[in-house]
Amino acid sequence: MTTVERPVGGRLVDQFEYGLDAPICLTWELTYACNLACVHCLSSSGRRDPRELSTAEAERVIDELQRMQVFYVNVGGGEPTVRPDFWHLLDYAIGHDVGVKFSTNGIKLDRARAQQLARTDYVDVQISLDGATAEVNDAVRGTGSFATATRALENLAEAGMKDVKVSVVVTRENAGQLDEFKALTDRYGAQLRITRFRPSGRGADVWDRLHPTQQQQRELYAWLLANGDQVLTGDSFFHLSALGEALPGLNLCGAGRVVCLIDPVGDVYACPFAIHENFLAGNVRDEGGFQRVWQQSELFADLRNPQTGGACTKCAHFDACRGGCMAAKFFTGLPLDGPDPECVQGYGETALAARDRELVPPRSHIDHSHTGPVRGQPTLLGIPSIPVKICDESPLAGLDPRWRPPSEG
Repeated sequence: MTTVERPVGGRLVDQFEYGLDAPICLTWELTYACNLACVHCLSSSGRRDPRELSTAEAERVIDELQRMQVFYVNVGGGEPTVRPDFWHLLDYAIGHDVGVKFSTNGIKLDRARAQQLARTDYVDVQISLDGATAEVNDAVRGTGSFATATRALENLAEAGMKDVKVSVVVTRENAGQLDEFKALTDRYGAQLRITRFRPSGRGADVWDRLHPTQQQQRELYAWLLANGDQVLTGDSFFHLSALGEALPGLNLCGAGRVVCLIDPVGDVYACPFAIHENFLAGNVRDEGGFQRVWQQSELFADLRNPQTGGACTKCAHFDACRGGCMAAKFFTGLPLDGPDPECVQGYGETALAARDRELVPPRSHIDHSHTGPVRGQPTLLGIPSIPVKICDESPLAGLDPRWRPPSEG
């Protein structure tokens, strides 16, 4: 392993490519428990993992993030709000100068919680929707999930909550609804955030039939150029920059350089979309905690070396798209130094067609999917089977019912 020194001066994107002493932000999945079973769930969430970090361990992670001066953390799951200590950890993070942006399907955001959030500084709320109509959304996220999400948006708007985000994963089914999504978010005084659909977790099972077509990719690119100053993307679509004008943002894979993931049991992965043992850098429970993983893991050191780009470096568009998404390539069985499977110049389709048919694409070793019926069973999953044990039925199974926030004694 050879570590290359970060250059002094030059473009900001070149500085970031060599990694930072602390992530700009990180994703933290607090629990795998979820009341839904979305067909494209990147973490295959559903049932709670009994090994998940305790309240005290989570507080220690927050203490570390404060010492490292991490600006904010993206909290997700699973559904983070079903953890009984979620609201305590939210307050704890904010009280320790770590801002929180959390994603939720809205199940716990009643009027009282909406009013609480509206009074809280340094917190950002993202409501997940994958269709601008119930018909499109509920086919992916589950029956009734559109109503739950829009009710949460109504409660937040009524409470005067500012800067609420509506987070959309762009699929073949909703790619034509971008204007409708924009109108929906405007109606609630919210902001639209769209992200790329990756073949991670359960998403691998439906990627072939749900990822946008090449024509939809081109239409998405044109739409982003026209609306990008009003829409957040989190650098999800930098592979589209190969179509011409670069989209706003870093246009860089930040895995292990400026972002990473902490999962519910404390494992640290290079990327929120690459939950696989190949991208596992360590665990926050290990000696030295998160800081040691971030600053000293061999995996992150390798990722912070300049990318070779492989065959992609011969492409005139390499400087624009940097070869695309690491996770999208890995989970479709393509080499990491090859083209993105959704390469807009068509090289990804060629690479996919040339794959060894005997080679099975990698799958995550983590799967907490429900094996029995859940509230909001997605229609695409078919008729659920009868649960064989209680934890298949309840995402809260295994949690200590005696736990109460400190304020409640």
